[in-house]
Amino acid sequence: MLRSTRLVPWLVPVLLLVAWLGIGGTLGPYAGKLGDVATNDRAAFLPQNAESTKVINAQKSFQQNETLPAIVVWTAADGAKVSDHQRRAATDALASLKGSPELVAEPSPALASQDGQALQGIVQLRPDLGKELPDALEKLADAAAKVPGAEVAIAGPAASQADLASAFAGIDGLLLGVALATVLVILLLVYRSVLLPLVIIIGAVFALGLACAVVYALADHAIVRVDGQVQGILSILVIGASTDYALLLTARFREELGRHSDRMTAMRAALRKSVGPVVASAATVALGLIALLLSDLTNNRALGPVGAIGIVCAVLTTLTFLPAVLVLLGRSAYWPARPATGGNSAGIWVRVASLVDRAPRKVWAVTLAALLACAAFAPMLESKGMPLDEIFVNDAPSVAAQATLSKHFPGGSGNPAVIIADANSLDAVAEAARKTDGVASALPTAASREPGAGAPLVVDERVRIAATLEDPADSDAAKNTVAHLREAVHAVPGSESLVGGYTAQQYDTQQTAERDRKLIVPVVLVIILVILVGLLRSLLMPVLLVATVALNYFATLGVSALVFQEILGFSGTDASVPLYGFVFLVALGVDYNIFLMSRVREESLRHGTREGVLRGLTATGGVITSAGVVLAATFAALGVIPLAFLVQIAFIVAFGVLMDTLVVRSLLVPALVRDVGATAWWPGSLSREETPQPTEREPVGIG
Repeated sequence: MLRSTRLVPWLVPVLLLVAWLGIGGTLGPYAGKLGDVATNDRAAFLPQNAESTKVINAQKSFQQNETLPAIVVWTAADGAKVSDHQRRAATDALASLKGSPELVAEPSPALASQDGQALQGIVQLRPDLGKELPDALEKLADAAAKVPGAEVAIAGPAASQADLASAFAGIDGLLLGVALATVLVILLLVYRSVLLPLVIIIGAVFALGLACAVVYALADHAIVRVDGQVQGILSILVIGASTDYALLLTARFREELGRHSDRMTAMRAALRKSVGPVVASAATVALGLIALLLSDLTNNRALGPVGAIGIVCAVLTTLTFLPAVLVLLGRSAYWPARPATGGNSAGIWVRVASLVDRAPRKVWAVTLAALLACAAFAPMLESKGMPLDEIFVNDAPSVAAQATLSKHFPGGSGNPAVIIADANSLDAVAEAARKTDGVASALPTAASREPGAGAPLVVDERVRIAATLEDPADSDAAKNTVAHLREAVHAVPGSESLVGGYTAQQYDTQQTAERDRKLIVPVVLVIILVILVGLLRSLLMPVLLVATVALNYFATLGVSALVFQEILGFSGTDASVPLYGFVFLVALGVDYNIFLMSRVREESLRHGTREGVLRGLTATGGVITSAGVVLAATFAALGVIPLAFLVQIAFIVAFGVLMDTLVVRSLLVPALVRDVGATAWWPGSLSREETPQPTEREPVGIG
């Protein structure tokens, strides 16, 4: 009977371990299946209420099916002019594709450029080809290659979408492998333990498998949308968050093992002291991501719930799987460096705490000045979108093809602005469009789908006009032209015209992203502030912490502006980059302040604010620095995907987390609180009285 009673406490961790092994074995494969329900069709992620989105809906009445244009461009060798024979051969080559199941309509004839050195033909492909798109483009390229003495390239939305899908190909295995290998190496170096890093990695993989299974089910039922970017960020976020929370718990368990000989007692103490910071930290990130639902951009709204699901799964493994394994392993989890009773020294963090204690005002003044100097460059970061030739880090065939097309045809060839107007205003609207600076031509679409090739097609008393722009469709000049074009056609009396198309979509996305930042940034800050007030039972301290992480964000943007422009050669960033950077960097940055200040408050209740700051910094220095390095390295793994958007996000988050960990959390915040003193806890009870300082500092464990 006594033996059975002793076995009861071990039943819970054993059952938890078995449950998670079952979850991992059943749901783990879903980490590699998200690509099956992901879409990389950029049109699916446009602003819902934008004018360009309304044009997409209006166009459906003009055609039975939506199309995905592929633009074939032929150039003669050595800069020679194309011959009539080559033009006929090109037309015949495209005509040979007539009746192919991949096509929506008959291919256009081949048209010569004004300089006579190139030909172009447009093939309307089905937009739902998905994984069949590369094969369709290869079939098109094989047919186009039959033109003698000419080089062939394929540009347009179809080619760009295929290159985008290629960039995300294998994202599950590659990104996951790089991230996990990076985390494992760092943990081995930091903890010099064999078992603990493996336990933490397994917990992260279980969390990712569970998150991916939930997201897969939601995406399969069209409740959420997933693209390659959301897919990649989910993997990195779950691995990074799981590791961060696990480091906090394992460090606290190691510390408690130094105080308690019984592992169950040590784990109960570790959980009691860790649950609050872990849940509060997760809440800041999850609710910050949920705030993205306020965005009018579909991909932002998709990332919100998907990322929040990942964070919840990370917390579940940290508070269930990890404690179960640690209890079962006990001190063996840290082998060969087993915790010893009586605590440990904190090495370098004792010296950092001493520096903060000796000269707090000098420390925070110097770090504040450095951060402000970096933040001064933040306005240099342009977020007006990226030209096509910078979207891919490596050379992409569609980019080279578009450059060839733009060299011989008007910059907007193949991607015209689309005007939907009332039929009775056709002439006036077309004339207003042609008179707009930057518009090369404006022709109504005929029944054959070709602009200007016959009588205009009228559907529900509406007509469609194709306005070819002089500048490349992805350029700032083209976006400015679209803005002026809208003003011109809207001014035509009674026309009720709408302007859409690729360039208009880029312009609307940029404008919506700016609106989103103005709305979502304050909401996220308020969410974080409320959580910190509840956790720290203070008003002044949360305001101070939010101000420091916001400053770190702007300082990171300033450094990023210099790196992107002067080193990486980017002319700007995607319109969503600043918002993504803010949500991740501020929410994750507050995590480390929560880890620090929750421990400072705990120590301050017993020893007073001054001693609480020093003890909290010393106790958590190691774990928070390790967590910051792991998270930075994990996000840096996004750089393996050859897309500028993810490279930029990777740098902003990785650099910002390191600066937050090593400068803001280690120096600026402790020095400010040390200098302000107990007043920092206003109006809480800690602000009204200071506990007398002990003559000797008790040993603290390495955090």
